[in-house]
Amino acid sequence: MIRHFVTAVSLAMALAIPAAAQVPPFPASFTTQEIATNGTTIHVRVGGAGPAVVLLHGYGETGDMWAPMAADLVRDHTVVVPDLRGLGLSAKPADGFDKKTQAGDVAGVLDALKIEKADLVTHDIGNMVGYAFAAQHPERVTRFVLIDAPLPGIGPWEEVLKNPLLWHFRFGGPDMERLVAGRERIYLDRFWNEFSADRTRFSEAAREHYAKLYALPGAMHSGFSQFAAFDQDALDNQAFLSKGGKLKMPVLAIGGEKSFGPMMATIMRFAAENVEEGIVPGSGHWIMEENPEATVTMVRAFLDKK
Repeated sequence: MIRHFVTAVSLAMALAIPAAAQVPPFPASFTTQEIATNGTTIHVRVGGAGPAVVLLHGYGETGDMWAPMAADLVRDHTVVVPDLRGLGLSAKPADGFDKKTQAGDVAGVLDALKIEKADLVTHDIGNMVGYAFAAQHPERVTRFVLIDAPLPGIGPWEEVLKNPLLWHFRFGGPDMERLVAGRERIYLDRFWNEFSADRTRFSEAAREHYAKLYALPGAMHSGFSQFAAFDQDALDNQAFLSKGGKLKMPVLAIGGEKSFGPMMATIMRFAAENVEEGIVPGSGHWIMEENPEATVTMVRAFLDKK
């Protein structure tokens, strides 16, 4: 049964994650909010003051991945870190996993926080949500950093789909949910291992932490639904590009050296006019686990440009 909200039982499970299985914490100055918007409820971490920056995570993680980035940016930014619809401690709705709808979640969070415009820093599925937001609300995005994942329907998307490592894009549905129920850690280990340059950099503590969050009721359904929406996302993205043209704000496209590498900038030049390239050395897909120092330095330098 799909839960529309994080139940008391689910929340208790999350809070029961042992300290040994925790990822690096956010600074103590951060607070959390449950923001009701766009037909769901989004779990959001907020800290700092100054120009706003929104950090959007991807599949296999939650907003928790951004703790090292948030600790740096909070010195002179208002940092907003949601869990995407259906993931982490956000509510688990039955639908709305197309990225155009989730862009509405981001807009609702910013409206609730009375933030008119922000920088975007995104990873994986977060790239897709961020692009849908930037394409629909370009006046609200000052700078945009996208990290190590393609955009459905943009540039070499059809070639990307042919990569056998991406079989999970078509993996989903009730039978697949039954297969992974109680085996979430096994399923997720595949991503953390195969998409790392060095699998040992994705720590055991982080694996335990995220596996428990993805075992919450409705979370795996939500994760599969993020991928199942790609065909609709591709149509939406092509419509955004056809109607509004390429993004005009400055864009930094970052790839892990052992993952998308310079291909990220190649992809984004199909969707944006002003694209810089960045490569995280020695890293696969999981940039905040594999080389957080280089990632934070690169993002900080781009956001600080006048």
